[in-house]
Amino acid sequence: MSTLRIAEIFGPTIQGEGALIGLPTVFVRAGGCDFRCSWCDSLHAVDNAYRHDWIPMQTAEVWERVRALSGGQPLTVSLSGGNPAIQPFGLLVRTGRAQGYRFAMETQGSVPREWFAALDTLVLSPKPPSSGETMDWQRFEECIAAARDAAVVLKIVVFDDDDYAWARLVAQRYASLPLYLQPGNHTPPPPDAEDAAIDMDGVLDRMRWLVKRAAADRWFTPHILPQLHVLLWGNRRGV
Repeated sequence: MSTLRIAEIFGPTIQGEGALIGLPTVFVRAGGCDFRCSWCDSLHAVDNAYRHDWIPMQTAEVWERVRALSGGQPLTVSLSGGNPAIQPFGLLVRTGRAQGYRFAMETQGSVPREWFAALDTLVLSPKPPSSGETMDWQRFEECIAAARDAAVVLKIVVFDDDDYAWARLVAQRYASLPLYLQPGNHTPPPPDAEDAAIDMDGVLDRMRWLVKRAAADRWFTPHILPQLHVLLWGNRRGV
């Protein structure tokens, strides 16, 4: 049985972003990440300073928690983080799908795993220049290949002009993949904050800028969406 490091499990709520926006979802947030993005909005699941808050759980324990939260009624389970790809979630995905649940996972595309093929949806979110990270595109393409028949989509966070130009290059490189763009959250919460304030005007200004910029450039292929959960709940965790 696999042991998983879990930062939090919560829901049902709705998926707040990307291809599955609005879908009822239970979230399983893994602890640990191989990136340290400058604007990370979930440091409580990333930074090793908070590793003592991550709960070691057997796959069966995680699955029972998901079932309890969903009342045993199949829905979408989202694996997030941190980077869930660095942990052995394959058994959880196979167990849940055998009982009618659907599984999505978001990762930056830095660690390919054979169990990606068991997912319903793999959301690849490569990190733009503003993150301070550098993508390894060979590893990214290995993640795409590992997904096999699972649906694969791109989601890119955009903070500024450099991010926007970078997103256009990535879109050209992976033109066969559906693309979702979203404005960055300008005020990521402190890891221990339960209800941190958010610069909502800044978030909405960035959304309007992104829509206008893409329209002016006649770039009509991406889906441009806000982070719905930020609009509804700000930076509160567990919703």
